[in-house]
Amino acid sequence: MRLVFMGPPGAGKGTQAKAVAAHYGVPHVSSGDIFRGEIERKTSLGLKIRSYLDSGTLVPDAITVGAVAGWLRQADGARGWLLDGFPRTLGQAEALDRALAEEGRKLSAVVNLEVDDESIVERMSGRRVCPKCGHSYHVLYIKPRVEGRCDACGADLRVRDDDRPETVRQRLATYQKDTAPLMDYYARQGLLVRVDGSGSLDEVRARLFEQLEAFVGQ
Repeated sequence: MRLVFMGPPGAGKGTQAKAVAAHYGVPHVSSGDIFRGEIERKTSLGLKIRSYLDSGTLVPDAITVGAVAGWLRQADGARGWLLDGFPRTLGQAEALDRALAEEGRKLSAVVNLEVDDESIVERMSGRRVCPKCGHSYHVLYIKPRVEGRCDACGADLRVRDDDRPETVRQRLATYQKDTAPLMDYYARQGLLVRVDGSGSLDEVRARLFEQLEAFVGQ
């Protein structure tokens, strides 16, 4: 099972991806996880990656794909893996396919968790985070016992800058611009599984497993 998991920020992609990885018994990894591993091991690739991250610039596609492909070669066994949030661009998707083809492998499916923009804005702009202990709340779904105060340590809760509505809308616009070509690319290959990400975590998870099982069982 070799899966790519995609979805806009705030869609709950990470939570659902972990559940899918656990269900199939495959490692769950993002490009960020791979970057951190290379940096911690102080590999030559890790030093290059760190230089870009430290300067605040994007890691070039060639280096990103090289790092991911290297991890896949080491991790790929009988069960496979789940890539979370990679590829992010059409160029990365094409490079990933070439890297897999060189190993005689291919993707099993690409899951796209879909939630409308305004629902995501509501989800993310309603989040409140404790600056001291890191606990997270939501003004509608996970309310603290005392409004505006952390249950765990009593600190004042805050809105993260990247959770402000205007910032969320900018992030969504960027995501849609970058990933729209990916949807067409994978749909043409017959790999795309579109999953409605609205509803509770359990509802989405049940829907996701039902559609994924039907797809890979074809």
